[in-house]
Amino acid sequence: MKRLIRNLSLLLTLVAVSVMVTACGNQSLANKNVLKTDQQEKTITWGVKADTRLFGLLDTKDNQIKGFEIDLAKALTKQMLGKDGKAKFIQVTSSTRMPMLKNGNIDAIMATMTPTTERRKQVDFSNQYFLAGQSLLVKKGSSIKNVQDLNKQKATVLGVVGSDSVENVAKVAPNAKVLQLTDYAQAMTALKSGQGQALTTDNGILYGMSLQNPGYEVTRGSFISEPYGIAINKNQKDFRLAVNKALKQVRASGEYNQILHKWFHNVKGFDYKEAAKE
Repeated sequence: MKRLIRNLSLLLTLVAVSVMVTACGNQSLANKNVLKTDQQEKTITWGVKADTRLFGLLDTKDNQIKGFEIDLAKALTKQMLGKDGKAKFIQVTSSTRMPMLKNGNIDAIMATMTPTTERRKQVDFSNQYFLAGQSLLVKKGSSIKNVQDLNKQKATVLGVVGSDSVENVAKVAPNAKVLQLTDYAQAMTALKSGQGQALTTDNGILYGMSLQNPGYEVTRGSFISEPYGIAINKNQKDFRLAVNKALKQVRASGEYNQILHKWFHNVKGFDYKEAAKE
């Protein structure tokens, strides 16, 4: 009996210590000044996607993530930390990006993320850096030409877990069935195999997918505006202001337009002026 009581006491002590360590870890993260830490270490850690052509895609030849957001993050890093500043990239998905930011695994998220009311409750956002609009990717010759067709035909539309695109479809096409996949690569595979009649997300992402899959096309027009912002933990005002200042400098210098042209110059129907709106 004494041994049982002793073991129980030890277990309770270990639990208490674990809770204290967790609390201290969360407190230290909350009090950490990200900008000062990054300035000292000359490095900013960005959460980016590696499955989104044009924005962030893993190049299997050199195992490097490349895209518009990658180049923009590098430009912002140089503006914020100087010429010796380094941008470190960690792969995230629509479902993992918020937890990784909140846990302190990354300093900021630049991963085709729209500042919604719900997300603003958890994190802060920079000024927008890209204006997209939600649209549909369909097989060429499809009878689905717009979101209204989804609703009329009670079609199955494919989306990605953690993306607000799925919620948007539920609002504008309530008769459509939604199937959520882990990432865009799986969603595209599902579209090709006939598990759905359309894939939905921001048109910027869909343009990249259409380039990679010539048998598919983006339907004309968008049905919801989807501006992209950089997500930053709350209580990091200095870092957020520094990001906004760097964005303004990159735009003013013309470097932003150079990066935009590099990645989107061969995309049919792409609207430069619309995407570059502040």
